[in-house]
Amino acid sequence: MNFKKIAKEVLTIEANELLRAANELDDEIEKAVELISNIKGKLIVTGVGKSGLIGAKIAATYASTGTSSFFIHPTEAMHGDLGMIGKDDAVLAISYSGESEELIRLLPHIKRFEIPLIAMAKSKDSTLGKYADVFLSINVTKEACPLNTAPTSSTTLTLAIGDALGVCLMRKKEFKKEDFASFHPGGSLGKRLFVKVKDIMKSEDLPMCNENTPMKEAILTMSEGRLGNVLIVDNNGVLKAVLSDGDVRRALLDDDFSIDKSAISYAGKSPKTIDNKEMLASDALKIIEKHKIQILVVTNTNKKIEGVLHIHHLVEAGIK
Repeated sequence: MNFKKIAKEVLTIEANELLRAANELDDEIEKAVELISNIKGKLIVTGVGKSGLIGAKIAATYASTGTSSFFIHPTEAMHGDLGMIGKDDAVLAISYSGESEELIRLLPHIKRFEIPLIAMAKSKDSTLGKYADVFLSINVTKEACPLNTAPTSSTTLTLAIGDALGVCLMRKKEFKKEDFASFHPGGSLGKRLFVKVKDIMKSEDLPMCNENTPMKEAILTMSEGRLGNVLIVDNNGVLKAVLSDGDVRRALLDDDFSIDKSAISYAGKSPKTIDNKEMLASDALKIIEKHKIQILVVTNTNKKIEGVLHIHHLVEAGIK
């Protein structure tokens, strides 16, 4: 049995259904966008079975992209959660057949409170379709299932239309990446936009030595500091140089190398520094990558050291 061929057929069938739906899309999508964007309350998404699972994902997508939304199971709504739906809300109900018993029982109560209803079903002539103020067709000509019964193409299309509506709402609200990050402060985008150098830099027990410190002491300080570098300062605490493990290796190849010689003799005299610990960590990473260095020394405007940002700190914080 050629499973690669079967998988390709499934993807092709579902892709064709998406293309067909795209070409047949009508003005109802615009009505849905206007309805949702104008409500003062929340968008409640509901559905049963696989439609419910798709609905939960749609609600989560909307909630994270600026549209207040959450999912309610119809049965739970009938047993107390109906009170969570207010007069300023709207409902997005999903049922491919449009006849799901649990969902149909909920519809009269929604209409009784004059709550706007957006329906997603295969037919506008279904019970759900007839109750709807706005109808979005999720009809497919063929399921990808070989029996043409298991929801495959239909659930894919439902999810895709939900995504399309969500993107339209984002455009309507002019939702930007900064807005997205504020809803996802722990995600990679949130970290890039909100985590600052001061949040992750090392500021205590820094490996430092005086500019007159001999190499042997500086190497010991480097080992204890576990940053692969030593910060060399003058008597006033002003940064003068940085001795890296690479500098030490290169020094060992020098014919005139002496472990008693001052460490600054072998150190880099022009270390990369920043004097703004409020800088975004993602911007600091760009500096590190540009100059192909391991650490960025954070100083105040007087060149006195406030901290060190190592590339490992950025990696551990998930800054990419």
